[in-house]
Amino acid sequence: MKIKLLLTVLFFTTVCFAQNSVSGIVTGRDNETLFGVNVKVIGDNSGTVTDSEGKFVLKSNKKLPWTVEFSSVGFENKRMTVSSNNQNITVVLSDEHNKLDEVVISASRTPEKIFESPVTVERMGISDIKKTASATFYDGIENMKEVQMNTSSLSFKSINTRGFASVANTRFMQLVDGMDNASPLLNFVLGNMIGISEIDVQSVELLPGASSALYGANAFNGILFMNSKSPFTSPGITTYFKYGQTSQKAAGNNNFYDFGIRMAHVFDKHFAAKFNFTYMQGTDWYATNYDDKTVVGRDRSNPNYDGINVYGDEATTNMKGVGEALVLLGKIPASAVNLLPNTNVSRTGYNETDLTDNKAGNTKVDFSLHFRPLGDERLEVIWQSKFGFGNAVYQGANRYYLNNFAMQQHRLEIKGKNFFVRGYTTSENGGNSYDMLFTGLNINRKWKDDKTWFGEYTGAYIQATTAQIPGVGTTPAEAHAFARSVADTGRFLPGTAAFNNAFASVIDEADVTKGSKLVDNSRIYHSDVNYNFKDAIKFAEVQVGGSYRLYELNSFGRIYTDADGPISYNEYGMYTQVQKKMMDDRLKFTGSLRYDKSKNFDGNFSPRLSLLYSAGETKKHNFRASFQTGFRNPTTQDQYIGFNVGSAVLIGSAPDNLLRYRETQTVATTLGQTFAGGTTVQLTGENAYLNSYTAASVSAFSAIAGSNPVAGAALLRKTNVNFVKPETVKAFEVGYRSYFEGVSVDLNSYYNIYNDFLGSLNVIAPYYGTVNNSVNLAPNAADPSNTIYQTLHALQNGNFRVFQLYTNTNVEIKSFGFGVGLSKKVIADFELGVNYNYAEFGFDQAKDPSFEAGFNTPKHRVKVSLGNEKIIRNVGFNISGRWNSEYLWQSTMVDGTIKSATVVDAQVNYTIPKIHSTIKLGASNIAGKEYTQVLGAGQIGQQYFLSFTLNPR
Repeated sequence: MKIKLLLTVLFFTTVCFAQNSVSGIVTGRDNETLFGVNVKVIGDNSGTVTDSEGKFVLKSNKKLPWTVEFSSVGFENKRMTVSSNNQNITVVLSDEHNKLDEVVISASRTPEKIFESPVTVERMGISDIKKTASATFYDGIENMKEVQMNTSSLSFKSINTRGFASVANTRFMQLVDGMDNASPLLNFVLGNMIGISEIDVQSVELLPGASSALYGANAFNGILFMNSKSPFTSPGITTYFKYGQTSQKAAGNNNFYDFGIRMAHVFDKHFAAKFNFTYMQGTDWYATNYDDKTVVGRDRSNPNYDGINVYGDEATTNMKGVGEALVLLGKIPASAVNLLPNTNVSRTGYNETDLTDNKAGNTKVDFSLHFRPLGDERLEVIWQSKFGFGNAVYQGANRYYLNNFAMQQHRLEIKGKNFFVRGYTTSENGGNSYDMLFTGLNINRKWKDDKTWFGEYTGAYIQATTAQIPGVGTTPAEAHAFARSVADTGRFLPGTAAFNNAFASVIDEADVTKGSKLVDNSRIYHSDVNYNFKDAIKFAEVQVGGSYRLYELNSFGRIYTDADGPISYNEYGMYTQVQKKMMDDRLKFTGSLRYDKSKNFDGNFSPRLSLLYSAGETKKHNFRASFQTGFRNPTTQDQYIGFNVGSAVLIGSAPDNLLRYRETQTVATTLGQTFAGGTTVQLTGENAYLNSYTAASVSAFSAIAGSNPVAGAALLRKTNVNFVKPETVKAFEVGYRSYFEGVSVDLNSYYNIYNDFLGSLNVIAPYYGTVNNSVNLAPNAADPSNTIYQTLHALQNGNFRVFQLYTNTNVEIKSFGFGVGLSKKVIADFELGVNYNYAEFGFDQAKDPSFEAGFNTPKHRVKVSLGNEKIIRNVGFNISGRWNSEYLWQSTMVDGTIKSATVVDAQVNYTIPKIHSTIKLGASNIAGKEYTQVLGAGQIGQQYFLSFTLNPR
């Protein structure tokens, strides 16, 4: 209690020992006064900002003379010397037209101008955030060059660069103040749910492409860096409030609210603190795609319908198989089986809108304590804690509602002029999250078990076919319709008390045979260290560093094979980089090398080499070329998952994982044997990897097995895959960046070669028999001792389990593309920006027919923006538009085509200098045509908002 009281007193009490002061006024061109300009004494923590009239008073106890720096977004920094107390000065700041002078850190782990970066890098600063026409700054990242956004939910969006996009994007890394934002359980970033508040953002940097040489595993296709403001340099209270509406045909018009506050205070030159709170609440985009997952054009009238956003209809079985079981039970005569078609039927499912309240929300809280023992930037100790809570829909193999999902991160970092040592932990709690597929399945089963439902359906079908029911037609379509009506009699209907009770019971139960709750309490422990020898070594800038990570998976057996206790494994890496300027600083060489090792895999070396040449008298024509490598360790899912998603079981291939997964299945018949009460068989992960057929070959077999079993059997292929291993990429890139005649130019082109590319493969494991490519159909093949032929019996009678394996393809994959970015101030201060990206990949599908690469990237993308920060005094605006071509979407949930889309966002803002505030009115997708970014997610409609941001400093 005493400690809490002390911190409270420290936070709200300031003692000032300033002895000297300087005052003055800051203006821009045309003598226009500038408010909000940062004014600070170099080498001291004293600082202030200009008021609404451009005036300031700066006090410090540092001895004169001072060097005072003036900085403001959109203007060039300026320094002046103050030699006497109470001096009054006038400062004129010049517009910063050339954004190529912006400083980035991510490309080389050391500060450098963006146009001197050895690799492609993009940056979003405070002024860009102010100008964005999107509802949030994170949404506005979509308008950056190279970025492709995938929207799974209003509050959950994933970022991708250079192809192979997905919602679960494990090939892209996101760091917030140096901490990996990825979920410990899922291994990918949940958008900005535990990210950063837009009023606390100092900068956003994007590195597209392979970056493993400096950042290790998973820095494979790109990294996003989000850096927050320091309370030492950005003190004060800032707050914002947004109100708006989302508009969608399926969901109608719905309100959303977004509020945030930032409080930062410098107590003295040694101690500062910061606190952030944000809250967002709205209605998600309704997912209402009722196309069939597996058959294009098939609708609900088909007996085996499996809708994309319909759940529970995944329960399916073969009608003849049901008929044979009914014969064994004496319920129907043997002759009746001949009336049944050799086809599957599925249970009636529930729409996604019946299984979620479609509420999207996010609450973020973070605070940090900053201590400078020496009173300046030479040494700083930071403690930071971040908490994120929210509701969102995540899409993987199924659709999952993250309900009251929570993540937290805690960081301790010590940093100085040339080094940092950082350690942090990430933990999460699934809250009341659930799987929508199993919610639909088990609500149905609460009412009537599958065996009973399919039995009633089959019996009613026979009755209709034999015209035993007056007024019921005998065509197959009419018989199926009648059979479904009979089997569905008394079904729980959405909105009824019976449905609501069943729903509440199912989402509160983790056992997939009864419920759908997702249970998770996984953690990551991570540490980083880096040291730059630039003060000790003069011939070149040399850096060394390393990292260590420990995973602790704990889903209590719900998602991973950790029913007997948490699964732990570790990985570590170390790197060095040498950077040298030559030829009058015109030529810069950068060489990096990193070694990484994970518990289950061999070590991996990742080199990077790059050259940058600055041509021209003023060195403004910058040509760069680089060779980079990347690698990606198989994720925790690739290794240790054992997740029943209904239609399949996802099985990781870590050597110790195959026997961790166990399940029991009941069968009524095997070859030559029948079991009145059924018998049980045991399956493990070894059945999936060592005794299964490829799903593609089983489909080919099933198509002709009834009419030509010999030919059908010849099409079967035994699964022959190795256990999963790391994937690698070799990336070649050239680029050019410059600024001349008022035009900013950025060109880049890349060519990537992927080996051992990670993906998934569906296989089918029969409950009995021995899988082999050569199936003996000799006259004695029906002998029960013929274990190979038993597998055919299992396939034809529905006695098999579908598994999804994680594996690597042996086929080399290549991707290539280029980008063009142009920006220029046109009439007056109107700034026009245009960029274009081309992306393509090459994969010989014939060499690996069952493998899905999942490039999921449009070939053509165009983005355009036009804005002016001051159309007239205090009024600014920005319009941004983007277009993408049509492309193929492949995922573990559903494959299909995503249509081309044109999206236009716009905003106008008004600044009120006297109270340091800004009012912004904006709209996303103002043209109103709904579009899709993730097949299976809701279509994206319009979003309108009005925001007010107040910064009294």
